Amino acid sequence: MKKIALIIAAVIGLAGCGETDLTPRAIQAETDVCAVCNMSITYEEFAGQLIEQDGDHFVFDDLGCLIEHINGMDQTELGAAFIKDAVTDEWLNIERAAYVYAKDEWTPMAYHVLAFEDEQAAEEWLDSGREGELLTLEDLYGFDWGNHH
Repeated sequence: MKKIALIIAAVIGLAGCGETDLTPRAIQAETDVCAVCNMSITYEEFAGQLIEQDGDHFVFDDLGCLIEHINGMDQTELGAAFIKDAVTDEWLNIERAAYVYAKDEWTPMAYHVLAFEDEQAAEEWLDSGREGELLTLEDLYGFDWGNHH
């Protein structure tokens, strides 16, 4: 009986040694709260999430909260980070997205930055008559977030 218990424990232990799942998960609106501001994720179309190398998930209600969290963390812990596309509502890896600061656009924490699949999608959004400034991810890390510091 002890041998069976040891084998089961070993199998369970080895199962945890696989690669960390760095894909975004569905937002749980009833229970998820922003890791920075503790607000409920009420507007999922603005949600972000971060997965650390160890598999821990953190969710955010606004892109600005996600960037604030990244700026304050040990970068070696970062596995992947995602934000919702402003047009398609699909998860985007933040490293491949393009961004627009649009001070007249509402976002949950009033950071006013929207994410797009790529620069072309962001340019098309701007060309549709909206005002804003095209940004890269690197721009966001040092961005002047106005009243959010």
